[in-house]
Amino acid sequence: MKRSSTKPPRVVSAEEARRVLVSHLGLSRFETKRGAAGIRAVLERLRCIQLDPLDVIGDNADLVVLARVRGTKRGDVHRAVHPGFAFEHFAKERCLLPATAFPNYRDRAVETPWWRHSDRMKRLDPGLVEAVLEEVRARGPITARELEHRGTVEAIDWAGWKGTSSAAKLALEVLWTRCEVVVSGRRGRDKVYDVPARALPSVASSPPAEEFERWALIERAHAAGLLPRAAGPCWSMLSEVRTSELPDRLVEEGILESIAVDGAPRAYLAPAGLFERRAKAPDEHMRILGPLDPLLWHRPLVKDAFGFDYVWEVYKPAAERKWGWYVCPLYHRGELVGRVEAIARDGTLVVDRLWWEDDVEGDENALGVALERHAEACGCDAVKIRAKRSTRRRRSSSGRPRR
Repeated sequence: MKRSSTKPPRVVSAEEARRVLVSHLGLSRFETKRGAAGIRAVLERLRCIQLDPLDVIGDNADLVVLARVRGTKRGDVHRAVHPGFAFEHFAKERCLLPATAFPNYRDRAVETPWWRHSDRMKRLDPGLVEAVLEEVRARGPITARELEHRGTVEAIDWAGWKGTSSAAKLALEVLWTRCEVVVSGRRGRDKVYDVPARALPSVASSPPAEEFERWALIERAHAAGLLPRAAGPCWSMLSEVRTSELPDRLVEEGILESIAVDGAPRAYLAPAGLFERRAKAPDEHMRILGPLDPLLWHRPLVKDAFGFDYVWEVYKPAAERKWGWYVCPLYHRGELVGRVEAIARDGTLVVDRLWWEDDVEGDENALGVALERHAEACGCDAVKIRAKRSTRRRRSSSGRPRR
């Protein structure tokens, strides 16, 4: 039976939550290191960067890094960390993780509830899976399309989306899930695979840090800053851990701390001492945040702490969208002050729509600098703003005042 921690949550103000989250998640100041070293430092700091293939003004990994590291360009993330410094697996959904996390994943061979590993193995002969592993070992690094053709299988139906019907590609997915192969780079939009001994030589055979669930929960709390106790995407493949005794045990041990935001009904887990650390004061630079930036992982927290209602509507039918297809929040001086819909096209960063939050006097100069910086990162030599600057959002129905 699940225990409840005897320690009451520490109640912090929305202002405290904002200040600590912004500093903890690396948005107060740019990383001191630049280029590849800065990208690796950000990955180590954040523990994971969520991946998404959509690339409108850079993909999500690009946007997370561009908000934190000066002088980086669209596509730099994978070049900076592969091979040797990172691998991909499930954390908060599919993520880029630092190489130091690999031994814990390798020994656990994580199977997430939606990954349907057993369904894949029902379609594959074990000998075929081993043959694909030998091919990667002999020919890697290699892309899925470069693998030898080994016949077809029945594609798995993912709620209307069909998986691969290539037996070789399905076997590669199984090997990736088991950490017997890893993503070691990109060739264009194609992932490149290799065996860990070559792609992650410094950690391929290292022992894990500790028992997986304990290690992973501590990492996830650090990655989120404030990890909601309630079910949701922040837990993903740790959903069973959430309902176990482990969260309360770590609170009792003083590893994690129970936190509540004043005036909000939700409870959170934070790394112990997070609110005692000195938070860096925000700089003057405006930043365009990726839709899956860690600051935005838990939308109720974004609303409670920042007074900002954010929804990513990229998978909604056009008629059901309130804002637009790929709309990104604007962060400035510790606040979420607006949102922008833009696209990098034909050498120009085109801003189609722009919204300032109610009661926010938008800083046009800071916005201009942010757009110029982003245009350069996307390889554009011009910025074109088609949006009306006066576009405003409707006040949230919650009535929560802006600060």
